[in-house]
Amino acid sequence: MKNKLTAFLFISFFYLLQTSCNTIDVFEKNTPIPENKWHSNFQPKFEFSITDISKQYLLSVVLRHTDDYKYNNIWLNMGYQAPGDTMRFNRLDLQLGDDANGWEGTGMDDIWEVRKPVSSRPLSFTKKGTYTFSIAQIMRENPLSGMMSIGLRLDKVK
Repeated sequence: MKNKLTAFLFISFFYLLQTSCNTIDVFEKNTPIPENKWHSNFQPKFEFSITDISKQYLLSVVLRHTDDYKYNNIWLNMGYQAPGDTMRFNRLDLQLGDDANGWEGTGMDDIWEVRKPVSSRPLSFTKKGTYTFSIAQIMRENPLSGMMSIGLRLDKVK
């Protein structure tokens, strides 16, 4: 347990150091998953404001998990709400690794972080204002063990 905590603190420090040197163009927020067990009713929400609708954006899901996670992928139900609109949902199947090559992303000890784009192309937002996203796990296992945090990152395309 102490090794996991040490590794988590080291990764967190490294991540803070890395992001302090790089500008996050728009938005990033990560939400810890209580006890590393993601219950299907735990659906974090993420809100950000779009002021420049002339630009395109890359939207990514940020997942942090341990080696205890049993699957090579994860199914998510992502809600999307534009300003003044109703929430719409899309299902995402994100590949996290495979048996031949192991986990994708960056890792230390038994903790892994992976960023996965939500779409294959950059997004365009048509309205200025606050956008709301929600993310729920929709795997057959509930709670889903080995998941440490879930997040959302939005970057302007340069």
